[in-house]
Amino acid sequence: MSKIGKRPIPVPEDVQVELHEGRVLVKGPHGTLEQRYEQQFVSVELEGGALHVSRCGERTVHRSRHGLYRALIANMVHGVTHKWRRDLELRGLGYRARLEGRTLVMELGYSHPVRYEVPDGVEVEVPDNTRVAVSGVDKQKVGQVAAHIRRFRPPEPYRGTGVRYRDEDVVRKAGKVGVK
Repeated sequence: MSKIGKRPIPVPEDVQVELHEGRVLVKGPHGTLEQRYEQQFVSVELEGGALHVSRCGERTVHRSRHGLYRALIANMVHGVTHKWRRDLELRGLGYRARLEGRTLVMELGYSHPVRYEVPDGVEVEVPDNTRVAVSGVDKQKVGQVAAHIRRFRPPEPYRGTGVRYRDEDVVRKAGKVGVK
């Protein structure tokens, strides 16, 4: 049995879960999410305030989908109750960010400012001109937006400049050593 798949997903009181044929709909204080699942591999039941994901067979494909769908549904429940958040830092001389409506404008050492249109379902905050916070109910979408922002100027290993996740450790390399 899958270690992740066999754990029940606790559903808080302020979250509503609807199970339809092949899909799970989760409504909470921060929004609504929907996830489709393959009924030939797993089944989802709501029992006693918790969601249970069970597999329909013992083949490898059944076992792999078991943990996958349990994790996806658990992420949905967490997202509609607490929201997901990724924090980014801008490090470098003159690197700064600001928000203009739904557009994130960043100065990252290029000859022009980088503009990024924030997609729907994701909120971006700039609490400090060198920090960017991405949040939303959908974990995949929040992670994708944060990765896309980071891709404009990834961390550079020699000077440590660039856009990095707040909890990311960038391994610094030694530069050239002059020999006389």
